[in-house]
Amino acid sequence: MTRALKVYFLLVLAAMLLVTTWASLHEGVFSAFARVSQDRWFVATLFDCYFGFLAFWLWVAYRESWWFPRLLWLVAILALGNIAMALYVLIQLWKLPAGATVEDFFRRTRT
Repeated sequence: MTRALKVYFLLVLAAMLLVTTWASLHEGVFSAFARVSQDRWFVATLFDCYFGFLAFWLWVAYRESWWFPRLLWLVAILALGNIAMALYVLIQLWKLPAGATVEDFFRRTRT
């Protein structure tokens, strides 16, 4: 199951990097935001997205035992969204010992 998670999050990371690069080559993020921020559905979707980012970060904060990595991951997730989230999951998956289960993946990191 951890192999399936690795494949999934590698695909998420690749897709997000590709679509972000494609969008950035077409229009800058700040000019796009100025244009679409008046649309109510854009604002609703943005709220939905960031509530999801914060929910994911709560799991990160639970797993990480030091405040500094928690803060760094919060900034990364809020700035990069699913790119940072996929990176976090992939780093954690590759840290698992051979034969680890999905349950091991979801446990809190101990230092």
